[in-house]
Amino acid sequence: MEVIEILRKASNKIYENVKDLAGTEHAAGDFGRGAGGDISRNIDIIAEKTVLDYLKEINFECVVLGEECGRVELSNNPKGYVIMDAIDGSANAVRGVPFFCSSLAFATENKLSSITDGVITNLSNGEMYWASKNKGAFFDEEQIKVQSRDPIYKIVGINTSGATTDLMKRLCPIFENHNHTRHFGANALEMALFARGLMDVFIDFRDKIRIQDIAAGYLIVKEAGGLLLDADLNSLDADLSYETRVSFIAASSQKMLDEIMGQINQ
Repeated sequence: MEVIEILRKASNKIYENVKDLAGTEHAAGDFGRGAGGDISRNIDIIAEKTVLDYLKEINFECVVLGEECGRVELSNNPKGYVIMDAIDGSANAVRGVPFFCSSLAFATENKLSSITDGVITNLSNGEMYWASKNKGAFFDEEQIKVQSRDPIYKIVGINTSGATTDLMKRLCPIFENHNHTRHFGANALEMALFARGLMDVFIDFRDKIRIQDIAAGYLIVKEAGGLLLDADLNSLDADLSYETRVSFIAASSQKMLDEIMGQINQ
């Protein structure tokens, strides 16, 4: 079985196991802080266990890097890394806000740039975004591309949750320049919407985002034709360490990137 099919199967299993949990008392709970640093909720634990059980069942030789479980070695001779945020948008999931997802990616080496496959599933409805390197990005079975036309409404996704006062001051021109700004609470799913052409830019300059949150989105955005850069406007890359935190901007075109960065730097 190809890696992308393994990730898609695992992602479908997560959906089946958690789709009725969101917003219920069984979604919450406090299981301490996971490897990523956030409080682990019951829905997170169930989703991660679903993936780990499946990978063990099919004897997939890999190292799992999970948001909650940390590093789990499933082989002495692994083929690579499964980078897992089984529930991205846990706050939404616990409250019952229908915007949360699973994010699964596979990397052959200890670098973001070595990711070969990625899957993001909207866990509120089962819609799936997926990509394999050099094979394009897909929404369910339809190939997707970033927005290529001048949009009627320019939509800028921007994560400012927990942003510093200095960062908010730097970003103020984006809000002042009549952009339609959005943040829904799950970076991975927002990157997928961007890749589908539903947003024109997506920004997270907080230096807080973990590799698990963006690994699948990284490949899906690139395979959909998007620009994906770090805060210094270099091609985004990083190691897969749990200490790694990144900032990034995804833009549908160089023109859109120049326009938004011109506002930020004015």
